[in-house]
Amino acid sequence: MGTDTAEGPWTGAAGSGDLDGLARDLALTVLIHGPLSRRELADRLGVSAPTLTRLSAPLVERGLLVPADEPVVGRLGRPARPLDIAAGAHSFIGVKLAGDTLHAVRTNLRAEIQAAAEAPLPSQDPADVVEAIRTLLPRLGDVDRVSGLGLSLGGSTPDHRLVTRAPFLHWTDVPLADLATQTLGLPTVIENDLVALTVAEQWFGDGRDVDSFAILTIGAGVGYGLVTHRRLVTSPDAGVGLVGHFPVDPDGPWCADGHRGCADTMLSITGVTAQAALALRRDVTYDEVMQLARAGDPAARAIVHASGLALGRLVAAVANLTMCERIFLSGEGIDLAVVARDAVLEGVQRDRDPNAAPVDLVIQPHDADLWARGAASVAIQQFVLSRDS
Repeated sequence: MGTDTAEGPWTGAAGSGDLDGLARDLALTVLIHGPLSRRELADRLGVSAPTLTRLSAPLVERGLLVPADEPVVGRLGRPARPLDIAAGAHSFIGVKLAGDTLHAVRTNLRAEIQAAAEAPLPSQDPADVVEAIRTLLPRLGDVDRVSGLGLSLGGSTPDHRLVTRAPFLHWTDVPLADLATQTLGLPTVIENDLVALTVAEQWFGDGRDVDSFAILTIGAGVGYGLVTHRRLVTSPDAGVGLVGHFPVDPDGPWCADGHRGCADTMLSITGVTAQAALALRRDVTYDEVMQLARAGDPAARAIVHASGLALGRLVAAVANLTMCERIFLSGEGIDLAVVARDAVLEGVQRDRDPNAAPVDLVIQPHDADLWARGAASVAIQQFVLSRDS
């Protein structure tokens, strides 16, 4: 069995740059799936027990791998201690940048959140944003041993250093990674927020046990992430919001780009509230629309039902086109999938072949810390894998 991601040599850990491919694969397998017995590791990597011992010995000596606390019974009835990653040996900071707020977490090497904080942005000037991060860092506890910083945002960053486009921050061609590294003194990597969330799910979440999955997020826009054959699917267009243009209702409203019934108009927070404002003849918040629908208000129920159907059709399209094993629904507007759950399932069934396998649909409650954890996961990925190949 191969590793989930194999993009280059192991980097970052002191004295680990000379690891060969199998040793790197061993460390990654334990990081993502551990703790694991030596026998299971040998089976996963397709190597003999003596080879596994040879590969693991230097990693244990360097403190990267450690015997797990809980022993297991071996094949001969003797207790054996599985190998685990030394998760506490390094800390990482993840920051999710929104238009007016930043959410930050500190994690260990396994992306387990150990502290969290948030703060308003004083302005959208890049220097002010980085200064706000610097001011927030002490609230995350001991950051002296931080090995990397990940920043995620709604936008495009093809080289993971320059933000070429971030609409909610009104940024174009901002050298954010260099600015953050100079100000904070931390190795910094930038990533689109949906890609970062997908990486966290792939390496440390409920996507670890499947070969392929997709994430759909509902919020200020509609986002989409995909892992297939255990590899993240990405491109320079990540962050453009392509799935928002996907048609989901031929009778839906028109968007500003001239698309009728696209995902953005039917599913985004602004799209749903705009429809509700017209129907109710007054301004309403997204939460209020959901509350009215729950309470049985006819206009709100009709809008939420139509949006639920549209979401189901989008889920079916993703399942049909990618044949992924699992689809996660998340984001600030995830309440739509809860309130209109029956409509979502109806929409899926409308566009799904009855002979196809049921869609494994997982609705995740919105948690800003999880988005920040995604940014930390990208920093972890940068720490352990070269992105150059």
